Amino acid sequence: MENEMIKGTMEIELIESTPTKDDFIILHQTTGWNAKGLYTYDQLYSAICNSWYSVSIYHDRSLIGFGRIISDGIYQTLICDVMVHPEYQTQGIGTKIMNALLKKCDKEGIKWVQLFCAKGKQDFYKKLGFVTRDVEAPGMSLFL
Repeated sequence: MENEMIKGTMEIELIESTPTKDDFIILHQTTGWNAKGLYTYDQLYSAICNSWYSVSIYHDRSLIGFGRIISDGIYQTLICDVMVHPEYQTQGIGTKIMNALLKKCDKEGIKWVQLFCAKGKQDFYKKLGFVTRDVEAPGMSLFL
């Protein structure tokens, strides 16, 4: 657990744990990621509870940011579900989340970190050193 000031105006608390289900639902609903209702919030909460590592950021006891890692703890690592409440975006919260996630990977000796990001957020991740996958190895996916 770590308290610090963001941009000198707001004290936040970073906790290395999964938030409560209610807090998670409130934050997740701000993203619009479940607009098609593909998953229930029970399912989404179960998913984050199965993460290898997660961080939650609070301001005045309200969850304002979250991020998690899915990993085998050795070399396959995927950062996903990084979210910041819209009222707190562009205030360094997302960077704080990513730094905590990357610090965990570094501490565990994980060298290769992959991530999924929301549309339009690529530049944010590029500022943190991420690069778009090579055209020769773009990756693939299957939606069932």
